[in-house]
Amino acid sequence: MKPLTSLALGLCLLAPPGLGSAALAQGVPALAQDQPYAGLRSPPTAAFPDQALFGSVRFDKLEWNRLGGRDSARWDMEAFYGTDYDKVFLKSEGFYSGRARKFDEAQFQVLYSRLISYFFDVQVGVRHDISPRPSRTYAVIGVEGLAPGLFEIDADAYLSQKGEVSGTFTAFYDLLITNRLILQPRTDIRLQLQRVPDLNLGSGVTDLELGARLRYEFTREFAPYVGVTWDRKLGGTAAIAKRIDEPTSSVYFVGGVRLLW
Repeated sequence: MKPLTSLALGLCLLAPPGLGSAALAQGVPALAQDQPYAGLRSPPTAAFPDQALFGSVRFDKLEWNRLGGRDSARWDMEAFYGTDYDKVFLKSEGFYSGRARKFDEAQFQVLYSRLISYFFDVQVGVRHDISPRPSRTYAVIGVEGLAPGLFEIDADAYLSQKGEVSGTFTAFYDLLITNRLILQPRTDIRLQLQRVPDLNLGSGVTDLELGARLRYEFTREFAPYVGVTWDRKLGGTAAIAKRIDEPTSSVYFVGGVRLLW
């Protein structure tokens, strides 16, 4: 028996004399008698959160160091805009020499990013290096995300307009000492498939950089830090550096700020 019809029958049994079931039935719309749930409306459909547009700008490194009597500044920035599934990224990193008043390294990337799993995005796009000279433009494909153990990784492969193949791998981990004091160990590796004499690069693994930065988050958006970095040229790249009287390894202290918008 339909629920609203049962309700009407029950009211008839309780009705005072003279009030018949027909009179009560008039209070129950005919549509409700035939379709007892017709009067109930579904809640409005909300937009899926993963389709909402949002963006962010982050400087993981905005720092200063002094090495061999020379001051230099370094930045590592990424900005994105999009949804949980699809984003457009702008990335940039490099070094600026205060003494020489020039960019030792400066690169910019524009990438399309697509979520392929709960933890990883695949990214494709273009990279342009304005320094060192001669400048180069590369096609880019890579993955970025959270590896087991909560390590954040970024692995990219590049193909230049001259057919040169190279790659980079970055991994870092945020170790919470307190809720605000955070130690971040970081590894950066660069490799080259073939020699590139005009950039003083040999084949194989060209550079290894190990560092640690200790930051204090006054807020998530503002976190000054201090740190130490060790880098070393390897293989054929180290041999080229020795021939042109450049150091093959160095250790230096850094100070800077991590910013987030």
